[in-house]
Amino acid sequence: MPRILRVAAAQMGPTQKADPRSQTLGRLIALLERAAAEGAQLVVFPELAFTTFFPRWLLDEAALDPYYEEALPGPETQPLFDRARELGVGFYIGYAEKTPEGKRFNSAVTVGPDGTILAKYRKMHLPGSVEPREGARFQQLEKRYFEYGDLGFPAFRGPEGWGEPVLGMLVCNDRRWPEAWRVYALQGMEMMLVGYNSAAYDPNGGETEDQGLRTFHSQLAAQANAYMNACWAVAVAKAGEEDGSGLIGGSCIVDPNGRIVAETRTLADEVVVAECDLDLCLQGKTKMFNFEMHRRPEAYGLISSQKGAIAPPRKAG
Repeated sequence: MPRILRVAAAQMGPTQKADPRSQTLGRLIALLERAAAEGAQLVVFPELAFTTFFPRWLLDEAALDPYYEEALPGPETQPLFDRARELGVGFYIGYAEKTPEGKRFNSAVTVGPDGTILAKYRKMHLPGSVEPREGARFQQLEKRYFEYGDLGFPAFRGPEGWGEPVLGMLVCNDRRWPEAWRVYALQGMEMMLVGYNSAAYDPNGGETEDQGLRTFHSQLAAQANAYMNACWAVAVAKAGEEDGSGLIGGSCIVDPNGRIVAETRTLADEVVVAECDLDLCLQGKTKMFNFEMHRRPEAYGLISSQKGAIAPPRKAG
C-alpha cells in the first residue's frame, strides 16, 4: 500500500514591523484552514513566521525582546495550535526562541495532528554578521541576535496517519549547505521541511544578485539536494516587500527526482498542495544514492582534514 502524505506549502506575504501579532496569527490560521480545506495533512510555514524579519535592524534589548518566544505554544501562539488540533492537521513553523537560560536561537518545530510537538530544530548556518556594515542600506545581523544551533540534525518519524515518514528540518540558509541534507539522509530522511526569509537582493552588499537569481538559487538548492538525497523537499518563503526590504517567494514542493511538483506564483499569502508518495524515495535510496553501497567516507576524511584552500578566493570586483 503506497504511503501518500498530502503536504501544503503555506507561503506568507510580508509581515510589517507595525503589524500586530494578532493580525499575523490570524493570517497563519487562515492559511492553515485553506490548506486543510484542500486536504493537507501537513502544512509548512516559513522561517520566523510570527514576526517581521527583525535581523535587518540594529536593535537594543528592549526593542529586541518582544520578537522571541519564551515558550511554544505560548499565550499568543496557542490559537494556532488549537485550530490545527481541531482540524487534525500538523505543521512546521519557524520562530525566534529564547530559552529559560536566556539563549536565543532561530528555531523551528514540527507539530503533529494532535497538537503535540514532534521535534525541534535550531538553525545551524547563520548568515550575516555580528556588527552592522557601515554605510549599508540593508543589514543581516543573524549572528548578532542568534546563537548557532546546538541540537544537531536529528531525523524523526511522523505519525502513523502520515505513513510514518522519516522527516528532517532546516531553516533558511541551512538549505544551501549539502552537509546538512546528507547528515539527515544518512538517517533515512524521506522529506525535508524548510522555511525561509530570503532577501531579494544580496544581503551582504554588491549588485551581482537580484530577485530572479536568488529565487533560482533557492529552488536549485531544494531540487538538487532532494535528488542527491532521494527525498521530498518542501521549501516555503515569507515573501514580498517587508518594511522596505524585498523577500523572494518561490515556495515549492520537490519530488525525489528533483522535479518541482507544486510552486507558488505570487509574493503574497498563498497555499499550494501536493500528494507526496513517500515510496518514490526508494528508487534513489536503493540505486543511484544507495549510501551503503556507493559512498566512500574513507576518502571524504581527506577532504575535511584540509586546513585551507590551495589559493584563497579572489575578491569580487
